[in-house]
Amino acid sequence: MIATRPVDFRCGHNALAMMVQTELRLDPHSGITVIFRSKRGDRLKILLWDGSGLVLIYKLLEAHSFVWPKVRDGVMPLSRAQYEALFEGLDWQKIAPRKVLAPTAAG
Repeated sequence: MIATRPVDFRCGHNALAMMVQTELRLDPHSGITVIFRSKRGDRLKILLWDGSGLVLIYKLLEAHSFVWPKVRDGVMPLSRAQYEALFEGLDWQKIAPRKVLAPTAAG
């Protein structure tokens, strides 16, 4: 998930987990991954629960900014491929989310 509004990057894992819970109305301990953006757009923080604790990842792009969705309230889901493209600094919006089809017969 991407939290679409920029956050104060002085916030640590506890403050971001509180934002996930109170503002986004999600459970930060459920296993979801939430991506936060900086105001400048050249930094991101990723908060996730790994089963034993909160993990906070910070990335700064040196040459340019990340491609972000329009700023609005709430969150926006991403596919794994879109997440990986975003993390690499690529335009993730050009990657269509894959639809998983249910099997038609057991093999």
